[in-house]
Amino acid sequence: MDHASTSVSDVIAAHFDGLTRAEKQLANSLLDNYPVSGLGSITTVAENAGVSTPTVARMVQKIGYRGFPDFQACLHHELEATLSSPIAKHDRWAANAPGTHTLNRFADAIMTNMRETLSQLETAVFDGAAALVADRRRDVYVVGGRITKALAEYLFTHLQVVRPGVTQIAANASGWPHYVLNMKPGDVLVIFDIRRYEQEMEALAGAARERGVEIILFTDQWASPVAKNATHVFRVHIEAPSAWDSSVVSLFIVEALIEAVQSSEWTETRERMAVLEHLFEESRAFRKPRQATAAAKSTKPEKLK
Repeated sequence: MDHASTSVSDVIAAHFDGLTRAEKQLANSLLDNYPVSGLGSITTVAENAGVSTPTVARMVQKIGYRGFPDFQACLHHELEATLSSPIAKHDRWAANAPGTHTLNRFADAIMTNMRETLSQLETAVFDGAAALVADRRRDVYVVGGRITKALAEYLFTHLQVVRPGVTQIAANASGWPHYVLNMKPGDVLVIFDIRRYEQEMEALAGAARERGVEIILFTDQWASPVAKNATHVFRVHIEAPSAWDSSVVSLFIVEALIEAVQSSEWTETRERMAVLEHLFEESRAFRKPRQATAAAKSTKPEKLK
């Protein structure tokens, strides 16, 4: 069975309904502290789940692995991928890089990421997330990590125009509790968290979930630990021929989400945009064409007499 583009947790979930009671007990144990719960010996895994060793061997074969060693090898490979440093990712790509221009290699990788992501993204998940963010009765909070805070800020800036009640959370361990303090049951928290997942995000998600907050997660194909507390999860393929992961497909989904939210309540959004444009005019935030022309004329040298 080819598990190259599918996480072990996905495989377990896909086969869950066909498992026996004992096997379901084992599956739940594996998913509770995933992936660490599956990294011990077969005896340890069985004892932690309260099942027999033969149950473990039988279940991993039932869900498509050749045996327990194959099952664990996939877990280790997945864990290695999620913990890879930028240097390790660069070296892995460099060793297998085709002899083509960087632009071509990037284009191929991004197109593959887009296809893989869209093939696994359910429209119901997208629509459900858009409906939560569009609901003016709910306050919306947005947060990103060290790299993904750029995506969080992009989403926040646009949502701030579309609707009221949007807050960007400062992504640091000492700051987020102040935001959670103001969260109410039914509010929405959008979290961006990709591999080398940040512990603060998991703690923030857990605290917000305890307050009845709906969580929307943007993560990678392996899925941040935040996923266990999330209402809707966007699992985006992020691999690129670089030391850094790609944000292109994540941004694509973010922009589609913004459009869905603004279109759902366009009358109110249009009124907010009109007021904002008036405020821009009063503050002279942007240069008008005639101002630019006048400035050009004032700097034009006089003709020699």
